[in-house]
Amino acid sequence: MRKGKKEVFFTAELMHWNQHQNFREMPWKAEKDPYKIWLSEIILQQTRVEQGWNYYNAFIEAYPTILHLAAATDKEVYKLWEGLGYYSRCKNLLFTARYIATNYKGIFPSAYDAILQLKGVGPYTAAAIASFAFNIPKAVVDGNVMRVLSRYFGNKTAIDSTEGKKVFTAQAETLLDTSSPGKYNQAIMDFGATICKPKSPLCEQCPISARCTAYHENAVADYPVKEKKLLKKNRWLYYIIAEHDDAVTVRMRNQKDIWQNLYEFILIENSSRLTPDAFIASSSFKKIVGKQCRVIDISPEYKQLLTHQVIHGFFVHIKTKNAIVPEGYHIEKLKIIASLPFPKFINNYLQKTMLLKP
Repeated sequence: MRKGKKEVFFTAELMHWNQHQNFREMPWKAEKDPYKIWLSEIILQQTRVEQGWNYYNAFIEAYPTILHLAAATDKEVYKLWEGLGYYSRCKNLLFTARYIATNYKGIFPSAYDAILQLKGVGPYTAAAIASFAFNIPKAVVDGNVMRVLSRYFGNKTAIDSTEGKKVFTAQAETLLDTSSPGKYNQAIMDFGATICKPKSPLCEQCPISARCTAYHENAVADYPVKEKKLLKKNRWLYYIIAEHDDAVTVRMRNQKDIWQNLYEFILIENSSRLTPDAFIASSSFKKIVGKQCRVIDISPEYKQLLTHQVIHGFFVHIKTKNAIVPEGYHIEKLKIIASLPFPKFINNYLQKTMLLKP
């Protein structure tokens, strides 16, 4: 695709804005170490910069090189990741660090195709690493970039369609400043995050609004176009915190589901909502707990929104005369619990209880 006047204007104004008006500070900005760039990009997948900033700093402090990360235990890394969510990213992070340590002797690959082959790295992340660390002319293309392009060019191709991904990728490559691909990619990423935002974009401050189709049609809110509507599944998770002799029953989630490799208490999942009284009176609860227990606390209902799911549930804290250890579970002392990585849904409860306090 050849650059026309509209395309030339877009690239030139974006680069000028990046040099003179882009004041977005981030600890990894202008970074050339591919390990640190990769780490920041993995953290920022599905995570806001404001939330990911402290996690990035903590990871760099704990694991200053990819070899340090590769040598860490799963439990240590998952604990440091705790609260970021989308834990498959953490799993892929560990796998890739160990893969590079073993197959590349700890040296991050420098070719785009080799970077793209790394687990957990898609075209967007590979382009970011390749352009920032190695000045390879590959354009980043994600939802933010497609939103900017769809508005500026008035493109109504659905961004979540196969055709849309091809169209916007080709357009992004055409617009790329091949002499400074890293700076250009950083510019369009920052521009989408600070000016051409999903809601309430700052059109009056926009350096390209003079030629923006959506702006001149007074139709900014109509872009980008999506063809799919996300439907969320509701799930009801009820946890039994079975305490005996200063210890509780837990397990690591290892099934192919949410929160893989994180810990949880005894779980009963129900197909519909139950009141606490109905749950305690249920045959599922009685089968696990039996009669020899004392209910210490029943939590209010907790809720967590995931991309495709809404998690609901509550916690029943009991003390028992004998340890309750269903198949697949084990006992951990209360003093150990704080060091285990739990999903946010459980941590929200733990942070409001006395369970982790001496």
